[in-house]
Amino acid sequence: MGPVPSRRSDDLAPAVVRADGDHGRAELVADPAQRMAWTLLVDGTSQSYVDLADPTHLEFEYVRRIGHLLDALEPPPPAPLHVLHLGGGAWTLPRYAAATRPRSVQRVVELDGALVELVRTRLPADGLGLDVHVDDARAALAAVLPGTQDAVVLDVFAGARTPAHLTSVEFLTEVARVLRPDGVYVANLADGVGGSGGSARRPLDFARAQTATAAAVFDEVAVVAAPDVLRLRRFGNLVLAATRGALPLTEVARRVAGDSFPARVLPGSRFARGAVPVVDATAAPSPLPPPGRFGR
Repeated sequence: MGPVPSRRSDDLAPAVVRADGDHGRAELVADPAQRMAWTLLVDGTSQSYVDLADPTHLEFEYVRRIGHLLDALEPPPPAPLHVLHLGGGAWTLPRYAAATRPRSVQRVVELDGALVELVRTRLPADGLGLDVHVDDARAALAAVLPGTQDAVVLDVFAGARTPAHLTSVEFLTEVARVLRPDGVYVANLADGVGGSGGSARRPLDFARAQTATAAAVFDEVAVVAAPDVLRLRRFGNLVLAATRGALPLTEVARRVAGDSFPARVLPGSRFARGAVPVVDATAAPSPLPPPGRFGR
């Protein structure tokens, strides 16, 4: 990707910042239309969009949907939450939660230490109270005290795929352990037409299996996704939500219907019909997106 013109106030700031991460080549690309906004790419795949001037600006479709879920949780904003973010990227959602729910207690876990340093240096989040750890998501989860989190957000990609060890019943059992009784698990799933990752794989097989896996651990499960992804017209992101309590689905549906990227909210039992839960012994990474067709 070539340089993108920047409208940052510092005329000497580069429009593209590149760095070798521990797990891929990272690029921060300035948004020519937003004065202090940047897109993070890792090995050419868009990972995060951050507007330093307005942390409530959520650019990517799936991030907006997770934002709607967090907004719909009780107590409503601006009440603080305890949130564990597995997968850091450029810390878009932690910044959003800090802005909309001040005094929230947030831990961010990111495997790539060099990426953490790049984000900390170039896109600082000083004063937001973020506790950022360099660690594997599942290993870090095992060290979290039981019943302490209002939400656990999974957004981990190795390249463009969710690692297999973060897709199983055993993993979600650990997630349930750290959640409060009415706490919510939220996951970013990538799937759809054109994805690859197994000769017998059909579109949305991965997302349906993940929904069945969540239903094996939690009492209520739902999926939020764009209609064209659900209708197998493109590869994209689906947001999975699960809880041992009750999901605020009416409020989430109202919010996503009025979004500039409208989506559907489906009960997990309907979406996952016929799918089998995944265990560690059968776990596999999420499908690879079609070349050049997946921007998150």
